Order: sequence, then structure tokens, then C-alpha cells
Amino acid sequence: MVLDRLSFSLSSGRALVVTGPNGAGKSTLLRALAGLLPRAGGSVGLAGGPPEAELPQQAHYLAHSDGMKAALTVEENLDFWSAYLAQTPDQRNRTVEAALGVVGLSHVVSAPLGVLSAGQKRRAALARLLVAFRPLWLLDEPLTALDRASRDKFAAAMREHCAQGGLIVAATHEPLGLEEAKELALGSAG
Repeated sequence: MVLDRLSFSLSSGRALVVTGPNGAGKSTLLRALAGLLPRAGGSVGLAGGPPEAELPQQAHYLAHSDGMKAALTVEENLDFWSAYLAQTPDQRNRTVEAALGVVGLSHVVSAPLGVLSAGQKRRAALARLLVAFRPLWLLDEPLTALDRASRDKFAAAMREHCAQGGLIVAATHEPLGLEEAKELALGSAG
């Protein structure tokens, strides 16, 4: 059992930063919330969304792997994710161009993802969160490979997501720039 007797709640527009040493269960928690790992017990819910939608259908999960195809251009990758995830119109969905502008990648829109630097690939993956609004962002070490300017841009995007009523649960070892975030410190690795 990795996580036992864990409980938390978030109100609309709030963020939870999950901290703890390696092996404490941060990624496991995110995977369980995303519906990728079975739970031995308990429940997970998201109030206020479409009643027929389960939590994973209302969440973006950004893991260590960026979930993008190296052979496709940045635009092709984001077009795919937009079409796949943004199945209902929402004014909070951004165009590919607008999402790339937020993460500072407008200049590589036609480049194959595979030729980008690690930081650029991560920023392209972060743009995926913007092309299809989902109320819950599950982020596993979202700042990996990002320079200071890119971290600041993404912090602003996270604050905007919360201002729109979104929720964020992020596992991290680094400050995210979300001063109002609650913290959930997981125990020691064992």
C-alpha cells in the first residue's frame, strides 16, 4: 500500500501542491486520480462538471512523458489533441496559435517535435493543456527542463486556469509560482 488514509478537497479555482521525497507516492496519487491506477478503496470525485463524465474525462494528466509524437509537427500534435480532447465548444479552449503564444513557441509551429530541445518539447506539452479546457490539471513535475522565463509563463497560465475556476493538483520538488496553493506533504519513502 503506497497511500493510505489520504484525504483532501479543493474548491473551485484552487491548487494543491503535492510534495515529498522520491518514492513517497506523488506520481502514484496523480495516476490514481487520472484513472490509470486502480484504488484499493475510497473514492474520487469532481463536483460541478457534467454529471455523466467521470473524473478522468474532466482532467488533463501531464506526466514525465509529454504524450506527443516526435515525427509530427508541433501544430499537428496540438491539432490532434485539440480535436481529441475538445469535443464540446468552450470559450476557454485556445487555438493552437494562442496556446503556443502563451508558452513562447509560436516560432516552432511547423517544426517536427523531435527536433526541439527538451525544454521546447515540455512547453509544447504544456500548450496541450490550453487547446482543450478541462477543469482539473494533474501535473507531474511540470517544470522539468524549463528555463526561468518559461517557468514564469507557465506559472501565469496556471494562475489563469485557477482564475477561470479550474483546479490543479501538481506533484513537484520545486516552487510553482502559486502562492495561494495548499500543500499536501506525503511521508517518507520506504
